[in-house]
Amino acid sequence: MSLSPHCLPPSSSLPPARSLHSATEETIVSALHNLQALYCPLRLPTAFTQEKNVTYASPQVDSGYVSEDEDEIAELEQVQDAEEALATLRADEFERTVAVRWLTGLIARADELAFECEDRRDRVVDDAAFILASFSDTPGHEKDESLTRDFSFPLASSGTIDIRLNDAPLSGTDHTDVGLQSWGASIVFSGLMCATPKRFGLDQLPADASIIELGAGTGLVSLALAKLLPHFSVQNPSILGSDYHPAVLENLRVNIATNFPSSTLPIDTMLLDWASPPAELESTADVIFAADVVYAPEHAIWLRDCVARLLKPNGVFWLVVTVRKHGKFDGIPDTTETAFRCPGCPDKNGRVLRMVEKTMLDKQRGIGRGDESGYMLFKIGWVAA
Repeated sequence: MSLSPHCLPPSSSLPPARSLHSATEETIVSALHNLQALYCPLRLPTAFTQEKNVTYASPQVDSGYVSEDEDEIAELEQVQDAEEALATLRADEFERTVAVRWLTGLIARADELAFECEDRRDRVVDDAAFILASFSDTPGHEKDESLTRDFSFPLASSGTIDIRLNDAPLSGTDHTDVGLQSWGASIVFSGLMCATPKRFGLDQLPADASIIELGAGTGLVSLALAKLLPHFSVQNPSILGSDYHPAVLENLRVNIATNFPSSTLPIDTMLLDWASPPAELESTADVIFAADVVYAPEHAIWLRDCVARLLKPNGVFWLVVTVRKHGKFDGIPDTTETAFRCPGCPDKNGRVLRMVEKTMLDKQRGIGRGDESGYMLFKIGWVAA
């Protein structure tokens, strides 16, 4: 008994993740097609089945009693055996884990793929993300697969800041749960803070500094700060990791507990809607951080007005915006700058939030999605209107 050539076991058919940079486009696309055939069987949209003038013919299965042709019976049995083998392979947890890790590696190394066409590269990344999403949306697999990722950021002097995160594939049912994964902007930004903390004034913060991360996601930035600040005698900071999505916050709490298993948790979490931040946080933050949280012009406006409510008169807001030169997110950094040039919400002294410094951060090899070309780092503070 053998499987269809389009449904091979991932463990024996996928090209090694370490050699993706030298794999041909045909090899990678073929591997994706195999995974799509195995884990993403075609399902007709409900709208199709509701069309009044369309009929669907049910397959006629020879039961073995209608026909006496032994060849037909044998062929039917082979088909049934192949279907059972396919179902067994699809349910194999080891093979699923191999597929998840390979797809995640493919997305992380997308910029290394030997593709001549950028659009084709983007399509491959989107297809890989779609297959990843299907794993948590497959009947019988309600529990999301997860991946443990270890980060080690060198310090300016000596030593490293080490962080372990649970990165979960996207659910495929809610586009707002992107915070279940660590994106390139938060990784690059966390590394930069550890390497050059004085650049962000971390050595000048009071011992009881109040820090808020907006759109915290997996909490990488907040966790890096919690481990970094004690090096600068900031022993009792108040760090708040906030997000809008309940599933993201649940995963964030797991990551906090994982990195601080035997001590008082140094990071609080909060469900926070930028459109209506809680009154108790008004003008409380010495520093606010946000990385890769703007995906539309309106997001930048909501973010600006939220920060205006939360930031102290002498506070600073550090924002990292991902630069994507293709697709629907092209131009997002420009729309963000535009939002902070508008009047916005002035403070009680009539001052407004403005970008006072901006820096282009290069994309790093092996970090971030293939459609990311770099990151804009903005320093934002209160200035006279």
